[in-house]
Amino acid sequence: LAPSVSENDPQKEGLPLKPITALDKPSEKTAEVLRELEDRVIEILKGVDTPAKGLLFRGISKLPDIKGFAEKYKLNAACIATYPMYKGVAKVVGMDVIDGLDTIEGEVDALKELYDKYNFFFLHIKKTDSYGEDGNFDAKVKIIEEADRYLSKIKGMKFGAIAVTGDHSTPALLKSHSWHPLPLMINSPYAIADDVKRFTERECAKGILGKVYSKEIMYLLLAYSLKLDKFGA
Repeated sequence: LAPSVSENDPQKEGLPLKPITALDKPSEKTAEVLRELEDRVIEILKGVDTPAKGLLFRGISKLPDIKGFAEKYKLNAACIATYPMYKGVAKVVGMDVIDGLDTIEGEVDALKELYDKYNFFFLHIKKTDSYGEDGNFDAKVKIIEEADRYLSKIKGMKFGAIAVTGDHSTPALLKSHSWHPLPLMINSPYAIADDVKRFTERECAKGILGKVYSKEIMYLLLAYSLKLDKFGA
């Protein structure tokens, strides 16, 4: 099987599924298998009392050949998340995935419980994205405010460095992912304080970190937690 296959997700409710097609010759068998699976699932769901009508195939791929988290960063990492996709990505890069969580409170409790077992945590909150895609601005604000209430508890755990940011922007106005830059905050005993008082896109753009590409954040966290070799000679 090869992974070059088109997705069937129309990206909007009320539209029919897009046809699954192979994008190259080696992927024709994959497309055939997925089309058969799609047809069988639709047929099964016709006789079941459920709102579900079929399956969405997105991000069709194969296991990438990349360095594991421990090999690349020399860290023992855990993923604390509620949504399956983030758990899957975490497994791919070698993180231990903590299952059975469905609330922010539960995620933070797990963080505290596992504090001594790992030296890196990826804690993900999904509903900010979900409410953004729903266009529900007020609900998104409430989730951000709920997460904010736990920051002092997380800070009290005495991590070497803490980063607060997002993996992409999902404006409620667009009801979709977007290209907009994200705010980034790093807390560390060795961080230089600036004059930014609010955690917003506009305010963070004025901060001492400047514009940072996401691929650079891990190295900043390693530096701020004193886990990099000495800078310079």
